[in-house]
Amino acid sequence: MTKANHIRHLAIRAIHAARSGHPGGAFSVAEILATLYFEVLNINPDDPRWPERDRLVLSKGHACPALYATLALRGYFAKEDALGLRSINSIMEGHPDVRIPGVDAVSGSLGMGLSQGLGMAMGARYQQKDFRTYVILGDGDMQEGNTWEAMMAAGHHKMDNLCAIYDANLLQGDARVEDQMSMAPMDAKAAAFGWHTITVDGHDMTALSEAFEQARTTKGKPSFILANTVKGKGVSFMEHDLMWHGSITMTDEQLAASLKELGL
Repeated sequence: MTKANHIRHLAIRAIHAARSGHPGGAFSVAEILATLYFEVLNINPDDPRWPERDRLVLSKGHACPALYATLALRGYFAKEDALGLRSINSIMEGHPDVRIPGVDAVSGSLGMGLSQGLGMAMGARYQQKDFRTYVILGDGDMQEGNTWEAMMAAGHHKMDNLCAIYDANLLQGDARVEDQMSMAPMDAKAAAFGWHTITVDGHDMTALSEAFEQARTTKGKPSFILANTVKGKGVSFMEHDLMWHGSITMTDEQLAASLKELGL
């Protein structure tokens, strides 16, 4: 089973245990998180607040079951802790919180993450530190004005220690993006704001690794990775189905079918 499917496996168990959660967006971002946490980020799970660490902001905070699963698999806390999703007796809230080891920013209100990440990147520059900042954006983030203010500012200040990853699964809570509010061509728009743009298959970890390396070596511009993904990737009855975006209660049968398709 791939690292991404390990993330999906733990995330879907957490969503089932919580009787709520957003599986579609958690599944679309799994390869992105796997590539970052197991190949790219300079981090130390034994010292989550290490000042020199790379930062990651999950702006699409509703996908946090995948983030919590990733952090558990990377060694920040026990896998059993990730299963406490949305439990009143757990810190694993329905959106990321900085009380959770390995979480660098709160999120949930869409459109805030890129500004947070830009602030971290600018802090690194002014303190002459070498850490990089990565921000994972969803479709809803790209429809928020605050995101575009951050895009404009990052391009103007040539923030080459900042990398944005757009998880473009193209399904929102109420409709397809093209029906709700089309944003195409996103790569051209990001380039017009002064960003170096890269387009990849967001489920190809080799392509993602190459994109992150290209972003790391690009100087004088922030990097924008447009990752084309599938909502609900990995479970056939979830893929491309708008129903699986929302906070849904999964049946035992749906959990069993999901785990079987994921390789267990």
